[in-house]
Amino acid sequence: MKQVVQNYKSGELALLDVPVPGCKPGGVLVRTAYSLISTGTELMKVSEAGMSMLGKARSRPDQVAKVVQSVATNGVPATYRKVMGKLDSYTPLGYSLCGVVEQVGAGVDDVKVGDLVACAGNEHALHAELNWVPKNLYAPVPDGLAPRDAAFGTVGSIAMQGVRQGESRLGEVALVIGLGLIGQLVAQLLTASGVRVVGADPDPARCELAERLGAAACGDPASPAVESAVAELTDGHGVDQVYLAAGGGSNQPVELAARLCRDRGRVVDIGKCRLDLPWNAYYEKELDVRFSRSYGPGRYDPEYELEGRDYPIGYVRWTERRNLACFLDLVARGRVDVGPLISHTAAFDDAVETYRRLEDGELKAVAVLFRYPEQADEAGAPAAAPTVAVPAVRRGGRVSAPARAARTPVRLAFVGAGNYASSMLLPHLARRDGVELATVVTTTALSAANAQRKFGFAEATTDLDAVLGDDSVDAVFVVTRHSSHADLTRKALLAGKAVFVEKPLALTGEELTGVLAAVEESGNDRLQVGFNRRFAPLLRQAEQRFGPRTGPASLRYLVNAGRLDQGSWYLRQDTEGSRFAGEGGHFIDTASRLLGADPVSVYAVAASGNEDLQVVLGYPDGSTATIGYVTTGAAGFPKETLDLVADGKVLQLDDFVRTSVYDGRKRWVSSRLPKARDKGQSAELAAFVRAVRTGGPMPVPLESLVATTAATLAVRASLAGGAPVTLAEAR
Repeated sequence: MKQVVQNYKSGELALLDVPVPGCKPGGVLVRTAYSLISTGTELMKVSEAGMSMLGKARSRPDQVAKVVQSVATNGVPATYRKVMGKLDSYTPLGYSLCGVVEQVGAGVDDVKVGDLVACAGNEHALHAELNWVPKNLYAPVPDGLAPRDAAFGTVGSIAMQGVRQGESRLGEVALVIGLGLIGQLVAQLLTASGVRVVGADPDPARCELAERLGAAACGDPASPAVESAVAELTDGHGVDQVYLAAGGGSNQPVELAARLCRDRGRVVDIGKCRLDLPWNAYYEKELDVRFSRSYGPGRYDPEYELEGRDYPIGYVRWTERRNLACFLDLVARGRVDVGPLISHTAAFDDAVETYRRLEDGELKAVAVLFRYPEQADEAGAPAAAPTVAVPAVRRGGRVSAPARAARTPVRLAFVGAGNYASSMLLPHLARRDGVELATVVTTTALSAANAQRKFGFAEATTDLDAVLGDDSVDAVFVVTRHSSHADLTRKALLAGKAVFVEKPLALTGEELTGVLAAVEESGNDRLQVGFNRRFAPLLRQAEQRFGPRTGPASLRYLVNAGRLDQGSWYLRQDTEGSRFAGEGGHFIDTASRLLGADPVSVYAVAASGNEDLQVVLGYPDGSTATIGYVTTGAAGFPKETLDLVADGKVLQLDDFVRTSVYDGRKRWVSSRLPKARDKGQSAELAAFVRAVRTGGPMPVPLESLVATTAATLAVRASLAGGAPVTLAEAR
């Protein structure tokens, strides 16, 4: 297996091949999914390793004292050999991770193989593919908490222990000095406890982040802004607690703490900063100076950490492990948000380069995660990546489309007649030759009557079964709320109807499987999903100008979806699915059309606090499509913009108003649409009606509709797991 190590003498960092640790009794063997770089503690260690021997001595006077004692006891030659031997050895890095239990040691009964756990300890939660972790240094991850978020468990415990040492109370005011990773978590924990927080940090970006996550005010400690905020929030008395989460050699933090703390307030040291206490200032206010020892009670106690001897809860309420479990619970319940703290996620194979970029200042980050690659199983073969099954299409005994006279109109029934049906579908069908609007079905009589009056349906009813049993109806349009699509589609297919269903086809894998079971049972595969954008005239025209591809393509699709009005049924995620589940199939289908294949992998990342997503799709030929689905953009910006790059050419789509193609020699630009955008609904409906009339193939192969739906569902699976998902056909 691979592990990140450092030679403290030379400063060398390496990703070293080392033996897999054994699974000893009293602990578990954990395969790492994500590990967290402590940009404070670890970078300090990395920086020290790069110093000269004199610099190392100056930075660690405690170790120098041990060397002096050793010289007095053992002599210079023996001490020199001992020190050089220790310095010229590889030491591990890392202490906070999340992974999957691979083996369970004797005496462990609270987790099993396959469970997700968060792990702690600078000897047990290392940047390594596998770690043995003793019982009191791991905690099960709550259901629904993503592994990348659970990887914050240890640093969260450090912040939590600091807050506990401060003994904060509801309504108090606290000052957090240093808004790095620990300081940001301290600020969030205090805010969640009902404490108003003022933050101090010279980095404006970190101040802004802390304010966004709940701090009352933040600013540069050298400016008057922090002092003014404290005076305003405390009526001039000073803060109740100060949390020192800063590092470095400046004495400014402890001096600022004395100045802004109230009489008999508490100062808690969490970080590793200079502590030359100004005696008069601390004496006159009788300030209580406290230290926070890492993750909590049990730290540095080998009987607790290595032998698994817990402290009775009646005597020690919050131990290392209980702090770890508590922090995971807070994140799982949304009381602490670690997502915005993630500045960068790097592949584990790039660990050495990531440390270099951090140390050089090229990568400025609050939190950096290592994402671990697919691992080998016990036999040495690659283990399977997280997979979402794409249900196989089995048609059973194929039912042929009924023959019809050329002049016979296609009779259509609509189930649902809401805004989209009334504005985007029915106006095209009502004026189309060869189409008869036979029946409209709605759940309320008045809705059906309005649609009948407006579009000329022959009948209006609330009886779905009567429509499905009407042999004269050729095709059924399902244009209802998302949660009913799959069930209505299944019923219409079993009734032998051609079906046009608006997106999404299904909200769950079980619903999608149910639709395909109806196809297999009935032999009826006459199905179209309303993925209209692939039919847009401008997009088709641009495709022709772009021409065929010879190499992989890169596609970027920005969807400026905007905010929904409060009360919109689209926001009912518990019943109607997320916004992307409802709408995302449009954009995946468009990308697949342009790339000429169905996706084989999905990786999704969500912005914290809103529904903004980045979805990366992988295709069989190495092409990729990135869909940025955002709800927080400017209302005046175009809703959909797309770029396709391949073979030295670029295709651009500007919100279905204009397209252009650059081929290196010249630029082709379409005519600007004179009126409304044409997103392909008319052409899509024409193709569907033609297929129903002639008995020819449906406009989009059923296999592609299923693949697009499965890819849309895989977005949720990727978000939940914090990792790419492979799409594989179910067998």
